[in-house]
Amino acid sequence: MNSAPYNWSDILVFLAVYQSGSTLAASKQLAMSQPTVARRIDALEHALKLTLFERDTRGFKPTTAAKDLHAHATAIASAADSFAHQADKLRHAETKPIRITAPRVNFSANFAAILSEFSATNPGVHFELISSYKVLDLVAGEADIAIRFATKVDDERLICTKLTTATSALYGTQSYADRHGLPTSMDDLARHHFVLLGSDLRAGPDATRSSPLNDLLRKQIAPGQIASQCSDIEGVITAIMAGFGLGAVPTSLANDYGALLRCFPPPEGTESATWLLISPEAYRRPEVKAFSAFFAPRYRAISKPKV
Repeated sequence: MNSAPYNWSDILVFLAVYQSGSTLAASKQLAMSQPTVARRIDALEHALKLTLFERDTRGFKPTTAAKDLHAHATAIASAADSFAHQADKLRHAETKPIRITAPRVNFSANFAAILSEFSATNPGVHFELISSYKVLDLVAGEADIAIRFATKVDDERLICTKLTTATSALYGTQSYADRHGLPTSMDDLARHHFVLLGSDLRAGPDATRSSPLNDLLRKQIAPGQIASQCSDIEGVITAIMAGFGLGAVPTSLANDYGALLRCFPPPEGTESATWLLISPEAYRRPEVKAFSAFFAPRYRAISKPKV
């Protein structure tokens, strides 16, 4: 094969001209310019030291040599198609699922819509979703991608993209507001009841990490104002929706709960960040790199809080 005196792709040009009878028709079929098709035929004839077409005003007429070579050229083109098809099958067979770990609250309908949109244009890519508040070791292979809430990322080995500035606000419900009203600032908390992430309930490895606003509330209110403590943010939201009290909820998550009423804007100094983290090994996989580029702007769009 290394001694072949011509470019293998010229075989496809030869077949296109043979079948269409002109370089113009072949150029449309091949999506290349007519002069390029003519040059490729000239180059093939020069390499083979054969005249393949008789040129006249009516087009390109195959010579006896071209007719003798046609079946062989067709076999080469067929073999090339089979090669590409088999390579495609192997590529999809070897594709590992993209394993994403994130807090349970992230696996929302909006999150699912992003996965669905990506899968529609990348049918060979599959996902495994690991719903957990535990910090999995990406470098050790426990997952490929993680979505985490943190002020900063300390592991410099990870591919790190900041998705959003994560804010939390104080939320209640209409039923609570009808009974107690809603505070208008952090200085207006004295007569209200609160739902908190309980520090003693968060000791497990799979527990929700507290937010800066939740920690601020714990410092600022009296113990008697705590109506309920929950081990995860889903519990906090359930308790708020039940009317037990007010609680800190990420503003992006509050988008999914129409019944939640925001008391006032996120207090200054209670921001953190949402990060997209990828292990270096996983990032070398084309489908992971493509998904991360696809995911980040869409996640930012769905995470914008309601005004």
